[in-house]
Amino acid sequence: MLIIDAQVHAYERNHPGRPWHKILTGPPEVTGDQMVAAMDAVGVDGAILVSPFTMYRYDASYALEVKKRHPGRFALIKAVDPTNPAIADVIAEWKRAPDAVAVRMLLVRGGYTEDPADPGLNRVLAEAARRSLPVNLHIAGRLDQGIELIRRHGDTQIIVDHLGLVQPPEPPLPAAPWAELPNVLTLAKLPHVAIKISGACVLSHEPFPYNDIWDPVARVIDAFGIDRCMWGTDWTRAVKFLTYAQGVDAFRVTDRISESDKAKLMGGTLARIYGWSPRQS
Repeated sequence: MLIIDAQVHAYERNHPGRPWHKILTGPPEVTGDQMVAAMDAVGVDGAILVSPFTMYRYDASYALEVKKRHPGRFALIKAVDPTNPAIADVIAEWKRAPDAVAVRMLLVRGGYTEDPADPGLNRVLAEAARRSLPVNLHIAGRLDQGIELIRRHGDTQIIVDHLGLVQPPEPPLPAAPWAELPNVLTLAKLPHVAIKISGACVLSHEPFPYNDIWDPVARVIDAFGIDRCMWGTDWTRAVKFLTYAQGVDAFRVTDRISESDKAKLMGGTLARIYGWSPRQS
């Protein structure tokens, strides 16, 4: 079974040559070499390397360096700025970058307007569709706005980040972390929407193997269908909850889904939607 993690981060220690914008929850550094070593240790074939917005904002230069150093292991996603007047050119340039498979917007953390009619937000979604480039949309904490934006752009392939749910960066976990899930599931009616089942283990009130996540996860899979669901760890942001191996094995060794569905969830769906596989790169 080909295993592809739908979201990992890599970053250097904070230094003047590439200074951090803010501090991200996680280790002081997780270099590309360290990320590949962690993947190799647990048999993960490839991953989507998402340039960490908290640290690097719209600069994906380190992610590009990591991909070049480890050819065939990573596809790339970067955040784009909807307030940039040249956003169309930015998206076009990113589309041309080797193994760049999507762009990303984070509604809350980006500090963007809450208006779903905002021209900049809508321009990103429209330009991405024009370039046949999927958009990872982080709508947690702004579900109403996010759902309306997604409804406006039926021609844009949307991947909802992290189950569409607020996920704490560290314990303690809220009493009802899945409370907003019914609102997220309304998006399942829209065929252009897929969803990352990423960071799910940090929403568990139980230790590994996090059995209490499976009822809500099964609701997501039932609503969207396995062909629109992709697994991911969101490593390194989840580091205060679990190890990388636990994030992988919580899904790889479970008997809650069939082996054929597991193969789609842990790599097959991602490869089809993004048009990328570590075997093809």
